[in-house]
Amino acid sequence: MTWKFENAAPVIGSITEGNCWDGKFMLYSNIAMNRILKFNPKNNLVSVFCENTEGINGLNFDVEGNLFGCSGNGRKIVQIDTSGKIKKIVDRLDGLKLNEPNDLAITPDGEIYFSDRIENVSKGMGINHSSIISAKKIDGKYECFRRTFDTSMPNGLLFSKDYKYLYVAQSDYRASEKRELRAYPVNDDGSLGKYEILHDFGPHRGIDGMTLSEEGYIVACNGWEISGPGGMITIFDQKGRILETHPTPSLRPTNCTFIDQDLYVTSIEGHLLVAKNTGLKGYLLYPKK
Repeated sequence: MTWKFENAAPVIGSITEGNCWDGKFMLYSNIAMNRILKFNPKNNLVSVFCENTEGINGLNFDVEGNLFGCSGNGRKIVQIDTSGKIKKIVDRLDGLKLNEPNDLAITPDGEIYFSDRIENVSKGMGINHSSIISAKKIDGKYECFRRTFDTSMPNGLLFSKDYKYLYVAQSDYRASEKRELRAYPVNDDGSLGKYEILHDFGPHRGIDGMTLSEEGYIVACNGWEISGPGGMITIFDQKGRILETHPTPSLRPTNCTFIDQDLYVTSIEGHLLVAKNTGLKGYLLYPKK
């Protein structure tokens, strides 16, 4: 079945990302304009949820419905309350400033794993690596731990349904580096083991954002207009086998999530697209039904 994508909301013209569903509204980031938007699927209306976000990109809920975000320009992980007020959770690893947090995934016990990259931040101004880091609450305060030592540009990340694996998009645009979908085993202490390559994208654009289906499939945003088949939603099984591909009307889809069987997709051009009745159902930590 070929998915038909349509505009759920007007195209903004600057990058949208980080879409997440709270049970009533779809929240998504408009990075360049430093705001988070709120989409109501019942009437297709869009409103501003919060502003002055310091370039918040990835968004996600913990099991209790608390909203967290990656403030790329602010170089920190933040929590956002229901009124849109933003507060810092962490901004340092081993005393050094984070670089540019991008995307995040959260465990059932509340540990926040996030991708942090050296991209637009001057070297020497903070930590000197691009890696997956986790923020774990210890004695009431969050503390950061480095979790990968082999990533040059981590992007989207996603836990498997049993939380035994962390799927990571190693998506470096430089020709000398890798563009891979990786599966890292999660150890009991929260550290990550040696990864398995589920898919190698070769010279083409790798994965940006991902979401999970009820079946445990990885639903990923990848592709671009200058190489390969163009903007695409690709569905991988747990071993990295490609089950389906669905071209998008956007040049570069950035992130995706489900409302039941409807998949919502953001893009580099500022879309909020929807493909209805996909035949897949989203698996989310929150909200649970």
